[in-house]
Amino acid sequence: MSTSIRLHNSKPRPGARHRVKRLGCGESSGHGKTSGKGHKGQKARSGGSIRLGFEGGQMPLIRRIPKRGFNNTAFKITYAPVNLGDLEKLSFSGVIDEKALREAGLVNGRWDGVKILGSGDFTKKLSLKVDAISASAREKIEKAGGSIEIVAAKTYPARNSAKVLAKTSKPAKKPAARA
Repeated sequence: MSTSIRLHNSKPRPGARHRVKRLGCGESSGHGKTSGKGHKGQKARSGGSIRLGFEGGQMPLIRRIPKRGFNNTAFKITYAPVNLGDLEKLSFSGVIDEKALREAGLVNGRWDGVKILGSGDFTKKLSLKVDAISASAREKIEKAGGSIEIVAAKTYPARNSAKVLAKTSKPAKKPAARA
């Protein structure tokens, strides 16, 4: 006869619960006196913890190593991937853009644009308005009789370009006229 598990007779699986290490329960307990913290020092004190990478006041390794080169992550453009197979399953009509793809649930979250990828079969004649498209997807859409319009994707100006410098730099002061 098997009994069903209810709140009053439910138990954790064997080995799921561990005994709590009881500290400071006398010297004969094995965890008495200093409670496994050793003798004195910063790590023995209450609240005494050392932050990650701290080397006792010595210049930390992360600051000793030279930082060279350029990291392009601040200027990276990330596209939301949408496969042709997913477009085939949905019933779209008219121009398909990012807004329509978000309403259909194919694009979620924050992206810089939408990129159509060529995975899956495609037979519908659709008009797409997207930020980027793969070569295989372009070929399949054009073969099915559809059209593609590439929308200008998000661009980042060069840091020292004339436009950026003109916006950020202060205008030169005119010399005061003497009477």
